[in-house]
Amino acid sequence: MESKINRYIIRIYALIIDLNNDILISDEYQLNMRMTKFPGGGMHFGEGTVDCLKREAIEEFGQEIVVLDHFYTTDYFQPAQFYDNAQLISVYYLAQFIEPIRFKISNKPFNFKAEKNGAQSFRWVNLNDLTEKDMTFPVDKKVVNLLKEKYCND
Repeated sequence: MESKINRYIIRIYALIIDLNNDILISDEYQLNMRMTKFPGGGMHFGEGTVDCLKREAIEEFGQEIVVLDHFYTTDYFQPAQFYDNAQLISVYYLAQFIEPIRFKISNKPFNFKAEKNGAQSFRWVNLNDLTEKDMTFPVDKKVVNLLKEKYCND
């Protein structure tokens, strides 16, 4: 059977882990739905993966990050959830902030005034407490498990 997949959607994400083993996650209202994911977004044509992540950091956090190391790239076929005839490629980098955080960190999920497209809040979750059920999307769920394997002492 011939595949109808004829394009790629490439998304780049930051894995920001602090000294307490807490990881920054993003609660968002996009595409008329709630989603919990890692911070990041879509790569533009003519943009490299690291440049994409640095741009996304400015857009989402209002401040710069430094990209430390590649962590994971999707290594299996994942259809794009929101795009017809597209395959999703997700790239995850370990990163950190250059300066102290200047944006609001919440202690509860979806801490924004209205559920309108573009609403977003950030929170820290300890890696020991984070589970794949906390994340909305399949690749993020896999990355949670990979992070726990690497950074948690169960």
